[in-house]
Amino acid sequence: MELLVPEPEPVEVDHLASVRARRAELRESMNALEQALAGAGPGRIEPWAERVHVALVELSADLRAHVHLSEGPGGLYQEVLASAPRLAGRVQRLVREHGEMTWLVEDLIARASGPLDDEGLAAVRSRGTTLLGRLVRHRQAGADLLYEAYQTDVGG
Repeated sequence: MELLVPEPEPVEVDHLASVRARRAELRESMNALEQALAGAGPGRIEPWAERVHVALVELSADLRAHVHLSEGPGGLYQEVLASAPRLAGRVQRLVREHGEMTWLVEDLIARASGPLDDEGLAAVRSRGTTLLGRLVRHRQAGADLLYEAYQTDVGG
């Protein structure tokens, strides 16, 4: 007698479209922050800080939307765990990263909002660059998770 093992349910096409759209929006926000951080700052601290602040607020909104899509009720991670429970450790790591990155964004917003001197500008730039690196690695890990769960590439 042959044992029939059901294949995992494929993730809904609409859900994948939402994931792709959110990934694109998050990437655009990351690009805006990168450009703002790279702008000339010394001697122009106030306009630099304002541009960085605007980029961080946009990034914060896109990150919150990403977290909701991933972790919210009926979210992507629930679907992944239902079809591929072996990936629970990776899902937990991504959830933990969400909290860490959200805290870092909020900390940077507060820093960029306050009065800055050249040293404060350098600190915001350094922490912002660290955040961007973490976001890049997180997006890669999320794409790998979805590929392992569904053999679907959500793209860069």
